[in-house]
Amino acid sequence: MAAPGNAPISVLLEPSKGSGSVATHALLGAMLRANDRVSDLIFSPGKLPQVEVNGQLIGVEGPGLRPLTADDTRRIASDLIGNNKQAINMLREQGACDVSYGMPGLARFRVNVFIQRGSCAVVMRVIPTNIPDLVSLGLPPQLAEIANLRDGIVLVTGPRGSGKSSTLAAILDLINQQQVCHIITIENPIEFLHNHKRATIHQRELHSDTPSIPLALRAALRQAPNVILLSEAFEREAFAMVLEAAETGHLVFTSLNTLDAAKTLDRVAGMFPATEQVTIRGRVAKTLRYIVSQRLVPRRDGRGRVPIVEILKVQQRTLAGWRGNASARQALLRAVRDGMSAGMQHFDGEIEKLVRAGTVDPETAFAHATDPDKLRQALVDGHR
Repeated sequence: MAAPGNAPISVLLEPSKGSGSVATHALLGAMLRANDRVSDLIFSPGKLPQVEVNGQLIGVEGPGLRPLTADDTRRIASDLIGNNKQAINMLREQGACDVSYGMPGLARFRVNVFIQRGSCAVVMRVIPTNIPDLVSLGLPPQLAEIANLRDGIVLVTGPRGSGKSSTLAAILDLINQQQVCHIITIENPIEFLHNHKRATIHQRELHSDTPSIPLALRAALRQAPNVILLSEAFEREAFAMVLEAAETGHLVFTSLNTLDAAKTLDRVAGMFPATEQVTIRGRVAKTLRYIVSQRLVPRRDGRGRVPIVEILKVQQRTLAGWRGNASARQALLRAVRDGMSAGMQHFDGEIEKLVRAGTVDPETAFAHATDPDKLRQALVDGHR
């Protein structure tokens, strides 16, 4: 386990022969072995290599390791990108690129290389080699019902690092196990590798298998899929095509970096001009099936983080009259609270349960709550 606080983790690692620098493959392996909860690896000029453990950045030190130079990070970036010409061109033209990188039998990574102050920096998200299931992720069992949907849109939302990709992979694997269907994924980059089970599944990676998300989505509609997964729909054109796919009988999964159901609906409407928003809200109300929003909150005992999940299951009139104002947000929250029997749940209600169980510290809970004042009052009322 990591040393207390942000003290560096020591690893056993020898420099590669002849160069005086540590070979990239060996360095990645040592960083992964430093702690079994490593979620990200970061390489930045002027800093030791770093790992993120339970949301905390920790330096990695050992024989042959020193603060990285610009040449070090450039070499690491080059090793990770390899001969991916599209990624190289993107890095030159746009200043950043995404690639996937695998270490057989150990891990896969989602890699972002970007230019800062004229030098390369690298952030690598660790992707387990095994596809997780809902139980291992600590997610609510009622999410398994999503695998039975036949059409519509399922949005999985949350901040960076909240586990959206893992949740999508777990649900997609359930469909793969249970349904005889055709699944197409469009990912940037491919993270979890899915094998054919009962379903036939094809995975396409942005820049290596397709030049753009809109082109891949247009092509997908001609490839006879039952299920489409788009890793993220953060642009208007992409979300418009997600709507079109759902309206023509497809089940579409995608993610957004939004905190809860209300903010997700605001974000979706805000992608479109004001003159189109009434129409868009109506189309979303007819096609949306679920919004699953999640956050990872530190455990009180220091043993990692626990997922907090809000589930909005769209029923007949859940989004009727949605206008994105304060009263509409309150109505939506009431709908979620009143829908507990249908498998719905809201953030602050779930955080309250964890505080009462002693799993999460109250101050940590208030820092992550949607409405800290109401949560504080609910905890006070519960002790009377």
